[in-house]
Amino acid sequence: MEPVLDLAGIGFGPSNLALAIAVEEHALPVRARFFERQPRFGWHRGMLLEDATMQVSFLKDLVTLRNPTSTFSFLCYLRDRGRLVDFVNHKNLFPLRKEFHDYFEWAAERVAHHVSYGAEVSRVRADEDGFEFTTGGAGVRARNLVLATGLEACLPDGIEAGERIWHNKDLLHRVESLRDPRHVVVVGAGQSAAEAVAFFHDRFPESEVHGVFARYGYSPADDSPFANRIFDPGAVDDFYSAPEEVKRKLMGYHANTNYGVVDQDLIEELYRRVYREKVVGRQRLLLHNTSRLIDVNPDGKCVIESLADGGRLPVDADVIVYATGYRPADPVRVLGELADHCERDEYGRLKVTRDYRVVTSEEIRGGIYLQGGTEHTHGITSSLLSNTAVRVGEILDSILRRPAALAGPVPRLEAIK
Repeated sequence: MEPVLDLAGIGFGPSNLALAIAVEEHALPVRARFFERQPRFGWHRGMLLEDATMQVSFLKDLVTLRNPTSTFSFLCYLRDRGRLVDFVNHKNLFPLRKEFHDYFEWAAERVAHHVSYGAEVSRVRADEDGFEFTTGGAGVRARNLVLATGLEACLPDGIEAGERIWHNKDLLHRVESLRDPRHVVVVGAGQSAAEAVAFFHDRFPESEVHGVFARYGYSPADDSPFANRIFDPGAVDDFYSAPEEVKRKLMGYHANTNYGVVDQDLIEELYRRVYREKVVGRQRLLLHNTSRLIDVNPDGKCVIESLADGGRLPVDADVIVYATGYRPADPVRVLGELADHCERDEYGRLKVTRDYRVVTSEEIRGGIYLQGGTEHTHGITSSLLSNTAVRVGEILDSILRRPAALAGPVPRLEAIK
């Protein structure tokens, strides 16, 4: 059994990567280890389309809002990659998504000594120090757990992924299996759906691409300066202290900053394509508004039904892609029976303190912190990059304020692979 950790991070996406950097930069040694079941770092690899850009400023990277002088910033990454001047000349706040993923990998490599990949966590239980769990056949003890279990893909009720039915998260992983498709159907009205429609339209110049959504048209994201203040660190304080009724209203008012919306330039590009095809008399980009997909079969046969007049269009699709979003994975599911000691509110949601710590029964001595799954308490930035750098600083500060926070030198944990 290895020495007791000050914190154990379960999951190693961008959120816990940012926390690992905060640990690395802290003035005092912090005994920390992160456990990731994937064999290497990865973030939405299936949607790293060649021309897709980030929807947040590069200044909302892993560190800058917490520590503007950090050597882990996106600008330092650009300097190391030899592209800093080129990026400045580009005059763009929003890098390519592939470039930001490369930035994440660059940062993850620099803190790799804090991470165990291919490590599935099981049998979590409370002990006198905090927690004990097993991973890779080795036992681990930690005073605090930081859960960053990410998001789960959503498919409509009754729909199962298969050879011809995909969630958009798998788009790039599976597109090579398509050979000259005749019909491609994409379901959804958000950014990922619009990107998938454009991608298939470009990649397969002989295919008909059907976009299906219940709205009248793609709606633009509200990225105006005042609306964007909902992503500010200070907005978390406002949201957390607000009554439940106000919380619900705020989420409703500002959902169009993030959910089910599309960048204006992509909307205009898709409209140009539709209009151009009408002019030349060969229309293969078909956008079905106020519509839904019904009678979906595993072999790709489906029907596009108009919600306005009930009209029906049968389609024999080579592939149906559902760009129907994600939901937060149950953050305490990994805890097993220990999850029963996590308190919930009248709506069945986890009770979470302002420092992102789950409220637990008195017999639990350790702290359980959440990165994600706190939208009901902390607002829209719960699982987004916008506030990640600040959030991890708050979590680390909270952990270090707890009794016996620092146990000694940081171990390498050689036995855990």
